[in-house]
Order: sequence, then C-alpha cells, then structure tokens
Amino acid sequence: MPRKRVRKKHSVKANLHVLELTRAGSSLDLAIYADQEKIGTMIIGSGSLLWYGGKRQKRKRIPWSEFAAKMDELAYGKK
Repeated sequence: MPRKRVRKKHSVKANLHVLELTRAGSSLDLAIYADQEKIGTMIIGSGSLLWYGGKRQKRKRIPWSEFAAKMDELAYGKK
C-alpha cells in the first residue's frame, strides 16, 4: 500500500550573526513560515529574544528568565 505524502506546514530560515559569542550584536535570526506565509521573526541573542509577529513593525523583547517561565507553564501547567 503506497504511503500518503505529507506536506510540510511550517518552515524556518536561519541567519547567524556571530561577531563574538559574548558581544552585543551577535544573534540568530529565524524567519518562521506557515503554509509559505511568514508568521514571524525571532531574533535570539545572549540577553533575550525578540519577536516580530507576521507583518508587524513593533517587536516584543522577552528576557530569557521570562521565556523559561512561560515555556515551563505551557509544558507543565501552572506552578
């Protein structure tokens, strides 16, 4: 019996800026797509991550400790 071909819904394109791992300006930029439409950009740096949603101009800065707390809540429920 032939297998059904599964089409990928999400894709990510990465761009790495490394001046020096501990210096400001070093980052990993991830462009995130769903069904070939850009849903956001995540910029990962040493102090925090930035999120630009879809076609928005404003960014949201999330410190690593806040990000970790949100992920723990999502993964494991309330504290």
